[in-house]
Amino acid sequence: MMKSIGRFIVGVCVAAGLAALGCDNSGAGSAPGAPGAPAEGAKPKLAYITNGVAPFWTIAEKGVIDGAKEYNAEVSVVMPSDVNDQMHRVEDLLIRGVDGIAISPIDAENQVPLLNKAAAKTKLITQDSDAPKSDRLVYIGIDNYVAGRMAGQLVKEAIPGGGKVAILVGRLEGDNARKRRQGVLDELLDRKDTSGGNDPLNQELKGAKYTIIATLTDQIDAAKAKSNAEDMMSAHPDLVGLIGLNAYHTPALLEAVKQAGKMASIQVVGFDEQDATLRAIQDGEVVGTVVQNPYMYGKESVRVLAALVRGDTSVVPPGEFISLPARQIRKTNLAEFWADLKQKAGKAE
Repeated sequence: MMKSIGRFIVGVCVAAGLAALGCDNSGAGSAPGAPGAPAEGAKPKLAYITNGVAPFWTIAEKGVIDGAKEYNAEVSVVMPSDVNDQMHRVEDLLIRGVDGIAISPIDAENQVPLLNKAAAKTKLITQDSDAPKSDRLVYIGIDNYVAGRMAGQLVKEAIPGGGKVAILVGRLEGDNARKRRQGVLDELLDRKDTSGGNDPLNQELKGAKYTIIATLTDQIDAAKAKSNAEDMMSAHPDLVGLIGLNAYHTPALLEAVKQAGKMASIQVVGFDEQDATLRAIQDGEVVGTVVQNPYMYGKESVRVLAALVRGDTSVVPPGEFISLPARQIRKTNLAEFWADLKQKAGKAE
């Protein structure tokens, strides 16, 4: 998941029953000595590391809590403020000792040395965003390229006549961001699978019906995303679509379009399930969104790590990918999805 990142750190310890992993300012649990299989009946000490602080991760945390209870584990949830902080948190966990780590790498390419260091000392898996060049044991999440194509399909529904569109993304260092963008491009340009591709940012890309005029990054800053949208609308009066690849984009882009008085001419399509996005679908302002399953990211991460720590490698499938498929949410399936989301987040009415 590519989410808005606050300028603070949240470390929440969760465990089965009343057990706790000893939270401190690091957000990491401590375990003396080198990590290894715990004594029979003991609870594996695990860490679940997000790529920031956002409502998405609050839902994932609920999955971690439920997973810790079901799989008899102690888990610390660590929400770093940025890539440097994420790296420091991993280092701290390795020093303190932990049996397993599930991480959403912020900068997969440049974090490979650190991830490999972690993989040599503990059970390491990735979730939400992969680091395929690292020594991680398995990736849990969606196929982000396919999810990008699904977003492109929603654009086609919202803007069947085609036209000029712009893509907005927090940053492109993450494996998930690059693949989502490529999926959107290939769908709108009617290409076959180029999931391994990486079209340049500053090049206008023209297809039979759609023209992608730019891909703009905002460093996970909703205000900057809104400003980028305003710049695009000003520079391109004939713009017909804004496509956001992060959870905060749909609300930010909608606000920009509304303030510009262009709701009748510009469509917004995005990712994930912020309440503002779901309300916009309910109100007919947005045709749909592509969602993941953060609750299961958390729960599955605990299941897999707990099994690996206990010596069960059968939880790693061929291909080292546990797929939790993305879904398109439209008005037709919104009510059921939203009710389930509230229940998982502990907000059921």
